Amino acid sequence: MSIKTIVIVVITVLLTATLVQNTDKVPFAFLFANFYISKLTIMIVVAVVAFILGVMVGRPKKAKFDIEGYHDNIHKKDDPNTLSDEDREYIS
Repeated sequence: MSIKTIVIVVITVLLTATLVQNTDKVPFAFLFANFYISKLTIMIVVAVVAFILGVMVGRPKKAKFDIEGYHDNIHKKDDPNTLSDEDREYIS
C-alpha cells in the first residue's frame, strides 16, 4: 500500500470515529426557531456546504479565446506581403 492510501484510511477512520461519538441531540437555534438536532447531522450539513462552496470558489474560470487577437498576432496588419513563396508560385 502506498503512503497516500494509508493516509486516506487513517483520516477516514478518525473522521468516522468523530462522527460516531457525536450523535447526541443538542439544542440548535436558527433565526427565530429553536429545536433539538443531532450533532452528527449538523456536522454533515456543515461539511457538505463547505465542500460545495470550496468547489465553487476553487474551480478555474473558463478562459475566453480572442480569435481576432490571435489572428492579428500571426498576420501583422502593417505587412502587406503575407504570402509564402510557395503560395506565390501557385497563384502565378
